[in-house]
Amino acid sequence: MEDIFKDYEKTIKRKHSVNFTPKYKEEFRTSLNHTLFVAIAEKAVEKLGWDLVFKDENSIEAKRKEKSLGIERWTEAISASYAYGNIVVKSESLGNEMWDVGRNSKRVKMFIYSFEETLKTFDRQSLNELEKEIKKKNNWDDYVIPESLPQPTRAKEPNIFIPIIGGLVISLILGFVIAFISLKGMYFIGLFEFLVASAIALTMKQLIKLSNFTDFNKLQYLLAGMIILIYLSNQYFQYEIILNANNYDRIGFLEFLKLRFSQGLTFNSLDTGWIGLVISWILQLGLTGLFVYLKIVSVLTKYAIERVPVEVIDFTYYHFVKDKTEGEIRNELAKKGWTDKTNQNEVFEAIGGFQIATELNRIK
Repeated sequence: MEDIFKDYEKTIKRKHSVNFTPKYKEEFRTSLNHTLFVAIAEKAVEKLGWDLVFKDENSIEAKRKEKSLGIERWTEAISASYAYGNIVVKSESLGNEMWDVGRNSKRVKMFIYSFEETLKTFDRQSLNELEKEIKKKNNWDDYVIPESLPQPTRAKEPNIFIPIIGGLVISLILGFVIAFISLKGMYFIGLFEFLVASAIALTMKQLIKLSNFTDFNKLQYLLAGMIILIYLSNQYFQYEIILNANNYDRIGFLEFLKLRFSQGLTFNSLDTGWIGLVISWILQLGLTGLFVYLKIVSVLTKYAIERVPVEVIDFTYYHFVKDKTEGEIRNELAKKGWTDKTNQNEVFEAIGGFQIATELNRIK
């Protein structure tokens, strides 16, 4: 961030916000049209050193990053939207805090100040030139259609059986590991769900590459089944470990579960009974499912983008911008050597991957 903004930041009188998710909003007016507003706003965000995560014809979104104890994290999400010359600037806390200590008001005022200072560097002529430049960029007018494109690799038919078999094996392995750790009294709810989700994501990443299977709708069912199997097999492996370690007579797995219910869950010497046990299981399933969902979406998105050369993605997106139909775009790809429908579908998935990546960055 430039010194001029650091100096201004010191003069800001903060307005504190207390809420489940602290927010702050201000409005101001501008004589710019929506195209120029977004262009100037983008430059203002860049000068403040924030991460631009989204923009469209009438709005822009950014996130401020802060480094603490060597770890970078986003602290606030800032958005500015345009409607008939009226600008609404909002800032929202991204942490678990309920009191923002005035940080959101500071971000809003910093954006407005940066916007106004950036606008001062343009006169009417340079604004006209900027608008023309933005329109050319949005319309891809400077794009030169290449004579040839990188050729596709041999189309690999998607195979769902590879993720199914691999998912079954890793689920049983994780179930055993969790059972062993739980009986040692080292289980921490939240942390282990995150680690389980990370293990699933790492495994599925390799299985997706091997199988070339990227149908997320079907993978969701597989992942849900894996999570249920992990925690169900966890209970069964605990049953087997307890019996073998203590030389107990077999009572049957269902009887074991009944005993677990009757004993319930004791948390910090507080007996929560069977209700606490059921809630802990629901939390396990829910947290793991949430972590897995976010990680797998990221894995699929990255894989979909990386398997297609960027030149082919640009070529295809150019034709989308020029309002060509899917059939016409497939014909254009075929002319450049991308004749196989599976390869063409991979190109479309890659473009969709960029959109998903943008939406992931927008998550608050």
